[in-house]
Order: sequence, then structure tokens, then C-alpha cells
Amino acid sequence: MKNDRRLRRLVVDDTTWYWTVRQRVKPAYEDCSLTLSLYPEGNRRRLALIFRPDSDRIISNCYFLSGTVLRLPDHSCLNLYEPGTVRRLLEAAAPTSGIFASEQVIEVDGWQYFDAVVEALTAA
Repeated sequence: MKNDRRLRRLVVDDTTWYWTVRQRVKPAYEDCSLTLSLYPEGNRRRLALIFRPDSDRIISNCYFLSGTVLRLPDHSCLNLYEPGTVRRLLEAAAPTSGIFASEQVIEVDGWQYFDAVVEALTAA
């Protein structure tokens, strides 16, 4: 079995980012979450995109679909373990993360960026 908790490396322009996906499983599904954390090299700041289940949004909670987030109305999905997906989410979140430059950890709802990434993919 592979280790899905390892720290991965992504290079965007001149910046090296390290990223990881963490799954929080709770007894009640609505309390579970998937978190994509991105760390720029040489900096102690962290950007955390948090995905929680909702009435029309699903997060995976099993090994088979590990890291998958799904929007029900149109069945659009993204896998948070794919580097291309992570890069697109990072590019979508970058303008927002600059607003909180003084904070050590920036936690934001990942679903708002999910919509932007899926719309960009369908337009291409």
C-alpha cells in the first residue's frame, strides 16, 4: 500500500511548493474533511484548502477514492492527489491568499476554488 500522507513537491514558476492531503474521519460524515495544505519552500506559512461535505458536495472517505471531491449536480470531480489539480487550485487561490499575508496559517473553504477550476477545465 502506498503512503498517501507523504509530502509532495510542486514547482510553479520560480517557487517550489510542498503539499500534502489529509483526511479527517469522524463518526458523523458531516464532520469529516479533506484538507489540501500547501507550503512554499523557505517560508513557514501554510495555505490550507478545506473541503467538507455538504448537501450537494461529497468528499471521499475510503481508500478506493482517496482524495476525491465531487459536486453532485453535474458529477464534476477533482482528485487532490493529482499534481495538475493541485496546481490549478493553487493558481485559483493565490490572489486570495495574498490578502492574509501576516497570518501563519491561512485556512479557506476549498469548494470556492473547486468551482473555478472545474469551470476552467470545462471551458478548455
